[in-house]
Amino acid sequence: MKLIEKGLEQLCSNDTTSALLIEKRIDELSGLLYCYMDEIERFNRIYKLVKVSSRKELVIKHILDSLAPLGHIKRLLGEDYMLIADIGSGAGLPGIPLALCLPGIKITLIERMARRANFLRNTVAVLGLASRVMVEEIDLEEIQSCFDLVTLRALSPLNPDFTAKLSRLLRQPQSNTQPTNAQARQGGFIAAYKGRRETAQIELAGLTGYTTELLPVTVPFLDEERCLVLLYPLLPK
Repeated sequence: MKLIEKGLEQLCSNDTTSALLIEKRIDELSGLLYCYMDEIERFNRIYKLVKVSSRKELVIKHILDSLAPLGHIKRLLGEDYMLIADIGSGAGLPGIPLALCLPGIKITLIERMARRANFLRNTVAVLGLASRVMVEEIDLEEIQSCFDLVTLRALSPLNPDFTAKLSRLLRQPQSNTQPTNAQARQGGFIAAYKGRRETAQIELAGLTGYTTELLPVTVPFLDEERCLVLLYPLLPK
């Protein structure tokens, strides 16, 4: 069994929600992810999409890393049809792997660099995702749409100015309730992929106006700490 199949199986073992989304589709998903990685490797030297030295590194540090919080994200989104924005999408990470595993959502990949946006458009078409994955070649400040969830990975520290720009993209909450699995129906939220919990806590210490959560994440075959930071903007008093 190849590494991607083993990684998907391990994700299923780590999380029951991920298992419900992946377990019966491992062969299908593996084929799509291999096709996706082929596209990344074909254009990486020209477009500088990701920093990798081998396919193994691409699988573990990018594909499986993007899918590691899948169960958390699915539980937070619930069963409703949701709109997600992947900010600074680059090679489409984590947006494209999430789209492949979450067929009931619509994702907009936000990428300001033209060459990377062109890569994303081509890859979305190759993977058969054009009906529910859009690519927007635009700066963060120029986005006018609202979303239920904004994701970002290896993009920027969570400082007040940056999170304020992200929060502007979220559907507004109806009340300042504590976050629950139905939070997405009350208002949008931010999910930031982060490394060490301690480093993420330092970033969060400088933020106000949010309810926050740090969820541990286990990436198959990666002996490095990962966590998912959730930010729920509170209504002004």
